[in-house]
Amino acid sequence: MLRTEELSYEISGRRLVDAVTLRAAEGETVGLVGPNGSGKTTLLRCVYGTLTPASGRVLLDGDDLGELSVKDRARRIATVPQDGHAGFDLTVAEVVAMGRSPHKRFWEADTAADERLVQEALDRLGAGDLTRRPFPRLSGGERQRVLMARALVQQPRLLVLDEPTNHLDIRYQLEILGLIRTLGTTNLLALHDLNLAAYYCDRLYVLDEGRVVAFGTPDEVLTPELLASVYGVSAEVSVHPGTGAPTVTYLPAAPLSV
Repeated sequence: MLRTEELSYEISGRRLVDAVTLRAAEGETVGLVGPNGSGKTTLLRCVYGTLTPASGRVLLDGDDLGELSVKDRARRIATVPQDGHAGFDLTVAEVVAMGRSPHKRFWEADTAADERLVQEALDRLGAGDLTRRPFPRLSGGERQRVLMARALVQQPRLLVLDEPTNHLDIRYQLEILGLIRTLGTTNLLALHDLNLAAYYCDRLYVLDEGRVVAFGTPDEVLTPELLASVYGVSAEVSVHPGTGAPTVTYLPAAPLSV
């Protein structure tokens, strides 16, 4: 179980995340939604440890992640950033194999079992034919699938994803979000697409200016009133007859005056 307690982060006197408390139960998929600049990415970085909170703490299965070593934290948490760069001229297989490093000593070479995990993860993401390709030469969508494969071979308890569908065609958006729900991990992800969030997330936290302004199941959270307040848009919310999930239909705005 993941829990943040009064988590805050600030820079140059500006508070980007403001006393955020959230939880994600074991095996649950929890979404962070909100407009650009609302603090989603900053909050995720505090959770997986690339940013140090100004106050508050992050707990995973009762352990304070701030007290763990980098390697211990990496054994428990895998991340898929919004725009990942692996650096250097590594092949796809080498990038994915990096996900095994938290489980190895510094000098240990990859084993046949590691190589099998790498290929299985790539195959699962529809990227099995990319194994020998240089990672920097991939398209944005291909990179995203490779970084997702790297997270899978890390075998984490918590998966943290920042816009995991970024750059992906619709088919892969649906397949990857569907895959995430089958992994058995606890999942915390930021999403812009509210309809995808409504269908694939068990619960949502809505951020605005670094604060949680609403949380609950998608049908509890996604209301016309909240969308008008947080996003400044008019919208209708209905229940999709096929999925049973709330579906947001945006209404045209008045033209901007010039």
